Amino acid sequence: MAPRVYNTLSRTVEDFQPNHKNEVKMYVCGITVYDRMHIGHARTYIAFDVIRRYLMQRGYKVTCVQNVTDVDDKIIKRGHERNIPPLTLSEEYAKHALSDQDALGIRRADHYPKASQYIPQIIALTETLIKKGHAYALEGDVYFDVESFPQYGNLSKQNREELQKHRVEPNPKKRNPGDFALWKAAKEGEISWDSPWGKGRPGWHIECSAMSTDLLGGKIDIHGGAVDLIFPHHENEIAQSEAATGEHPFVKYWLHTGFLNIGGEKMSKSLGNFLTVEELLKKYDPQVFRLFVIGNHYRQPVDFTPEKLDGLKESLKRLTNFKKRLTLAEKDEKASDGNDEKLIERTSAFTTAFNEAMESDFATPEALAAFYDYIRDANTLLDEAPASKNALKKALKAVEDTENVFGLNLSLDEGEVGEDVADLIEKRNLLRKQKKWAESDAIRDTLLGQGIRLIDGKDGSTSWERLGK
Repeated sequence: MAPRVYNTLSRTVEDFQPNHKNEVKMYVCGITVYDRMHIGHARTYIAFDVIRRYLMQRGYKVTCVQNVTDVDDKIIKRGHERNIPPLTLSEEYAKHALSDQDALGIRRADHYPKASQYIPQIIALTETLIKKGHAYALEGDVYFDVESFPQYGNLSKQNREELQKHRVEPNPKKRNPGDFALWKAAKEGEISWDSPWGKGRPGWHIECSAMSTDLLGGKIDIHGGAVDLIFPHHENEIAQSEAATGEHPFVKYWLHTGFLNIGGEKMSKSLGNFLTVEELLKKYDPQVFRLFVIGNHYRQPVDFTPEKLDGLKESLKRLTNFKKRLTLAEKDEKASDGNDEKLIERTSAFTTAFNEAMESDFATPEALAAFYDYIRDANTLLDEAPASKNALKKALKAVEDTENVFGLNLSLDEGEVGEDVADLIEKRNLLRKQKKWAESDAIRDTLLGQGIRLIDGKDGSTSWERLGK
């Protein structure tokens, strides 16, 4: 049975059939790095992390790209406010964003391209659009001519008149009010690069077309982002990419996450009602926040409250305790070598229910509910009679597959680390003594992704703490 996904482009649920069998090319729009990542961003990246993990478990080879917008009006403005170069500022916040995603257990993308590193490709793509009659230069700026692309508006399902109302680049000299910037002429004191149209910098939308074409080719299987990117960003990406390459569709499946709201309002930096990931993890285990995200369907808006996370602390303990019970029972020498048909059948039924939920547009709330039901029933069976080693191994495998898809680590209790974690800490200490910094940093990031922050003392010792405690 093939997964079925809701495609924003068609507004229908479709069978998932990637362009190349068993290979998935996935592009997720990254953040504009002028401030710390907030939990609205985190909701989106955890959602796509779970989708990616499930596809990988299904046997797909997934290549994931997450861009970094490190050249932008907001970055330039914040750099001026702090009196530091914009690329220095964006590099600082890009590192923070990656660290925050590690702490949330989000698998690292295969590529993190930066806009500033793609200037030659952006210029070449812009030149191609001009040559093909889809763009025009205007006093150092370059604009995409939306009238040259008849399909413009198909993703957002708006007509041309409606789309023009949303433009934020007014210029009476443009051919059409809805035309958008591919290249912006430099203003005095701004960061800029040489181009055929004079010094300037790329517009926001063109970077993703240049990066995705370079790293994934002319066709992408899944393009993801939050719902507010449908227009103008993703609408413009389609126009740029398909007009330049002639490939249609540029993206086969468009997936968008709903807003994360606070008090009924969308969380955003512009409204000032946001909570950063850094602030969140001072109070909560990252796995609790993952459970919060997983407990809501990725396409639906969700209202965040501290009370909801407080309630999930016990849920996490329930999951952790169940895995611990299975692990200890499986290691018990008294466990028989026979078969416990009831537990095996219940485990099989759970696996089927979990996969059915995930294959129905990645319905994580239903998958999580199936997990809770399974734990309840399995605990009842274990209370009634000891289970066989075979049944316990199958149950453990089902739990481990589930925690892998959800990006959880159910092996750790508060205040203790497993043998594998202790081994990693010891290995890292040895690497540090050998001054193999890259390898030791990789272990540090791995543990951070498991919710464990390492603290290096001045005397060379290393201690650790659970995040969110």
